[in-house]
Amino acid sequence: MKLHNLQPAVGSTHKEKRLGRGEASGKGGTSTKGNKGGQSRAGYKSKMAHEGGQMPIQRRVPKRGFKNHNRVEYKVFNLGQVEQLVEKYGITEFSLENLYINGLVSRTDIVKILGTGELKTAVTFKVNAISAKAKQAIEAAGGSVEIVK
Repeated sequence: MKLHNLQPAVGSTHKEKRLGRGEASGKGGTSTKGNKGGQSRAGYKSKMAHEGGQMPIQRRVPKRGFKNHNRVEYKVFNLGQVEQLVEKYGITEFSLENLYINGLVSRTDIVKILGTGELKTAVTFKVNAISAKAKQAIEAAGGSVEIVK
């Protein structure tokens, strides 16, 4: 077998229909596009979300709610979770860098510590935000807190 001998299997290819080649072809005149209108013309393209005259869904469904553009999304860790992570990863310093290295946060995440759960280990925290209850619990366990901007 050589490249110049290659050809498709018998019956796998078909001749394309030649539209608009006279009435005798059976596809002449309007070339199977119907009579008149935008869709029969060259260069026709329907608008995005056009539903053929029916009221489009983005106009049928009412607007709802409000999106606050100034909202700050925190990646939240509770003290109970922190305790588990300290045991699992052997972390002594709970910093953004350590969290990133262990795949717990992305580079752009803003980390906040909340006070749910118990912390028994003395851990140093270098995070973006912390609740008052969490700060109190960390200092009671012998840890320290540093707020990083």
